[in-house]
Amino acid sequence: MTELVVRRLLIDLAAPIPARWNGGDAFRSAFFNALSMSFPVGEQYFIDSVKAGLKTLPDAARAKHEQEVRGFIGQEATHRRIHSLFNAHLEKLGFPNIIERRALRRLEKNAHLDVRLHLAATAATEHFTAILATWMLRHPHALQGSEDRLKTMWLWHSAEESEHRCTAYDIYQAAGGDYPRRIKVFRYITMIFMTDVLYQTMRNLWHDGALFKLSTWRSACRFLFGKDGIISANRQAWRDYLAADFHPNQHDASLSRQWLADNAGQFAVVG
Repeated sequence: MTELVVRRLLIDLAAPIPARWNGGDAFRSAFFNALSMSFPVGEQYFIDSVKAGLKTLPDAARAKHEQEVRGFIGQEATHRRIHSLFNAHLEKLGFPNIIERRALRRLEKNAHLDVRLHLAATAATEHFTAILATWMLRHPHALQGSEDRLKTMWLWHSAEESEHRCTAYDIYQAAGGDYPRRIKVFRYITMIFMTDVLYQTMRNLWHDGALFKLSTWRSACRFLFGKDGIISANRQAWRDYLAADFHPNQHDASLSRQWLADNAGQFAVVG
């Protein structure tokens, strides 16, 4: 069981942000904007799935996980609120949030499915966010040239994603989730996650007027497929999930703990 702390981030998100807030880089800004656009609906889905899964557990198992789930919900709700504030600036800049609309349609279509499928989808997506979070903490140059408040927002989110990487997976296991279903859903989530983020990134670049610029795609190649690119550096971490004996706690979370310790002045603990 993981002790999860709910933190209130002490940054000002009232001030507007430029379209290319990430160091003036069109691709990096568009990519992170796409991620942020997906978060409010996604975080709410994770909360609902884990809450529903917890309710299905026998009393002893529910008592074992209840405190951790409470912390998970608090962290995810805080992420949802912060990224809603960030996304409001993107909306004012005219960026269309397609990824949110696509996600809402899928959620409505699949709402009737077994709670274990929703837990499997949540665990799979949390694996993605955890490995991306660890990469972010290891490669802070991904935010080079950004305002300090935005660096703090992204790295705080990354640290907490790494911190609660086990919660949905453990509830899935406790609810009787099996290996074949976990892998089937993981492959589906991989396709959906990558397709949605890529499509939203392209739409963001189109709106920014940078979609057909060579400099945009040079940056994309470095960021995604360079020696330490976000895709090239995470292939093995992605494959790890396919192992029958995989558990998220096999992945190191020391960078998360270190960032939270080093930046304690950037947030207030609320629960």
